[in-house]
Amino acid sequence: MAILLPRSMEHADAAALDKDRESELTPRQIVFELDKYIIGQNAAKKAVAVALRNRYRRRRVPAALTDEITPKNILMIGPTGVGKTEISRRLAKLTSSPFLKIEASKFTEVGYVGRDVESIVRDLVRMAVDMVRGEKTIEIQDKAATSVEEKILDLLVPPPKRRENAPPEEEFQQLYETREKFRKQLRDGLLEDRIVEIEVKDRPTGPMEIFSNSGMEEIGMQIQEIMPGFMGKTKKRKVKVHEAREHLLEEEQKRLIDMDAVSRLAIERVEHSGIVFLDELDKIAGRETGHGPEVSREGVQRDLLPIVEGTTVHTRYGLVKTDHVLFIGAGAFNVAKPSDLIPELQGRFPIRVELQSLAKGDFIRILTEPQNALLKQYAALMATEGITVEFTADAIEEIAQIAEDVNREAEDIGARRLYTILEKVMEEIAFQAPDLKTKRIPIDRAYVQDQLKDVLKNQDLRKFIL
Repeated sequence: MAILLPRSMEHADAAALDKDRESELTPRQIVFELDKYIIGQNAAKKAVAVALRNRYRRRRVPAALTDEITPKNILMIGPTGVGKTEISRRLAKLTSSPFLKIEASKFTEVGYVGRDVESIVRDLVRMAVDMVRGEKTIEIQDKAATSVEEKILDLLVPPPKRRENAPPEEEFQQLYETREKFRKQLRDGLLEDRIVEIEVKDRPTGPMEIFSNSGMEEIGMQIQEIMPGFMGKTKKRKVKVHEAREHLLEEEQKRLIDMDAVSRLAIERVEHSGIVFLDELDKIAGRETGHGPEVSREGVQRDLLPIVEGTTVHTRYGLVKTDHVLFIGAGAFNVAKPSDLIPELQGRFPIRVELQSLAKGDFIRILTEPQNALLKQYAALMATEGITVEFTADAIEEIAQIAEDVNREAEDIGARRLYTILEKVMEEIAFQAPDLKTKRIPIDRAYVQDQLKDVLKNQDLRKFIL
C-alpha cells in the first residue's frame, strides 16, 4: 500500500480510523458485497460505491485539497420497496459507519411544532457513541470480567490481607484456600443463587425522566454535574450473585471506558464516515407560492440546507461538522419532481439515480438468491420446530407472479409485497408447527393457490390483505 501523503492531525486520525474498513474496498468489491443482499439496481449500487471510494481517495490527496473535496450526495428516485434504504444501510455496515435513516417529512419549519433538523446530527452522533462504546466494551470485557469476579469473591469471602496484627501463616493460607474454593464454585456456576449485598444507585425519577423522554439530555447532564445527588441516591441492596454480576459488570465497564475518548472518536467517525439517509424527500418538495402548506415545505428545505451544505452543530458530546457527511436523499417523486426542490438543495444532490420497479423475475431472485432471502428465513424459522419446509420452483414462480400482479393493480410497494404474501401462505403451517407429526412439508403451486384462493377471488379483499 502506498504511503499516505502528509495532512493535518485531525485528518490523520480519521484516516487511521477507517483505513482498515475502506482501503481494501474497491467500487467493484462494494457492488459485489451489495449484490449479496440486494437484487438489481446496479446504477444505484455503482453510485454509492463510487461515493464511498471517494472518501478513501479524499484522505490520500494533498492536504491543501482535502478540505475542498466534499461528498457528492446522491438522490435516489424510485418507488418504495425497491432497495433504496437497504443499499444505504448495507453500505454503512460494510465500513462500520454511523448510519441514520430519517423521513424528511417529519421535520417542520423553525417556529412550528416539530423536530428541528439539527436533531439529525445529534441522533447520528448518539448512534456513533453507542457504536464506539460497544467496540470498547468488547476490548475490555476480559479485564472487566476478571475485576468483577474479584469483587464478587470479596462479597462472598473477605480477601486475605496482611495487617499489623496479622494472623498466623496457617490462618492466612486457610483464608486464601477458602477464597480459591469459592472462585472455582463461582466459575462452575454453583453460587449463582447465593445472596450478596451490593451498593446500587436509584434510577432518576421525576424531572429527570422528563429530560430523558423529551430529548433534553444536555440539560440533564448539566444538572447531574451541579447536583450529583439529584440523579439518584446510593443504597445497599441484597441480590443474587448473577444479578450482582450484571450490575457490577456494568459499573466496571463504565469505569474502564474513557467516555471522553469515546466521544472524540465518535465525532471523528461521524464527521468523516457518517451517512444520513433522507427518505421521503419528495414530500417536502415545493416552492413558495405565498399560501398553503407549500410555504412550510420550502421552509423545511431551507432548514435542511445548512446541514447538507456543511455546518457545525452543538451536541452533548461536542461540536460536530457536517461538511463531509454523506447524504443520500430518496423519494418516489410520483407527483413532485426533483426540480420542485429549491435550487440550492438540488445543487447539493448532484448524483441522481433512478431505481426500477420490480418485476416477476426480480421477485424470484429476491426470494432465493440473497444471503438473507425470505425463503431461507422462513425455512430457518420452521427448522426450530423440527420441520423442513421445501418450496418448489413452481411455488416460487407463483408467489412472484402474484406479487407482480398485486403491485400493478394496487399500490406498488416493491419487495415488501412478498412479506404479506408469504405470511398468508405460511400462516397455517406456522400455527400448527408445534403439533405437526409430519416433519417434511413441500410447498408447491397448488398449495400457494389454495392458501390465497379466497383473497385472490375478492378484489377488494386482495387490496386489503395483500
